[in-house]
Amino acid sequence: MTRKIIIDTDPGQDDAVAILLALASPEDVDVLGITSVAGNVPLALTTKNARIICELAGKPDTKIFAGCDRPLRRDLVTAEYVHGKTGLDGPDWSEPTMPVQDQHGVDFIIDTLRSEAPGTVTLCPLGPLTNIATAFERAPDIVDRVQEIVLMGGAYFEVGNVTPAAEFNIYVDPQAADIVFRSGVPLVVMPLDVTHKALVTKPRNDAFRALPGAVGHAVAEMTDFFERFDKEKYGSEGAPLHDPTVIAYLIRPDLFTGRNINVQIETQSELTMGMTVADWWGVTDHPPNATFIGDLDADGFFDLLTERIARL
Repeated sequence: MTRKIIIDTDPGQDDAVAILLALASPEDVDVLGITSVAGNVPLALTTKNARIICELAGKPDTKIFAGCDRPLRRDLVTAEYVHGKTGLDGPDWSEPTMPVQDQHGVDFIIDTLRSEAPGTVTLCPLGPLTNIATAFERAPDIVDRVQEIVLMGGAYFEVGNVTPAAEFNIYVDPQAADIVFRSGVPLVVMPLDVTHKALVTKPRNDAFRALPGAVGHAVAEMTDFFERFDKEKYGSEGAPLHDPTVIAYLIRPDLFTGRNINVQIETQSELTMGMTVADWWGVTDHPPNATFIGDLDADGFFDLLTERIARL
């Protein structure tokens, strides 16, 4: 059955691949709209990058809404050092021409959840959770209407990639993450623990580059770009492709394994701010609130990505 989704995103090269995977899979996911948020780069760039990717996919009729330009209660932290000054460095992009909708991204999320049947819309956050938390705070009636939230963020065994304790998306807006993780909405979390097993090795990137058409080549150029940083940082054979795991999970949940556990967000300590405290071993009596994914079939994941991107 086709799942209705809203992609909430801060593109980012790996966000771009996630959006491409969704737009290439209409039989599995119906993208009701894309909301942008400040994260990897400031809001003006994440919104522009979402437009670039939709045009690359040949889907300029996709509705894009600009969301929040700063975290709830902290200054914005960005990651140009990973993604380049545009957030989408690698290929040479032309200026996008498709429109941005007039409505604010948060209002779009609220209106969509109120107008669609309860339990039929899945939220897919690929960046900081500012838009989702703002929508939940502004319109508490929508929380029970969400089918599921499948998000990329957090870490447990891999701990932090922006501080020793915290993963970037959660760290940028820990207060927003806390609201979402306490919301009671069914959560599926793609932490660094799983995304660091989804490495774009040279053979996998060569497979993207060999695809006919412009999209596979663009994907290869994007992953080439941010791979330089990650390979040096982690000493791995390729860069983790974080965000596409969210969309892949909706299409092929059988590729992933995890545990239903309690996950809480640290918001008090500056030392561990934004840490996802995951009770993987069940040492507390806190009730489970998230399916925390720990492993994936990496070959199956990249086969799916390559097959779908070839469609565009």
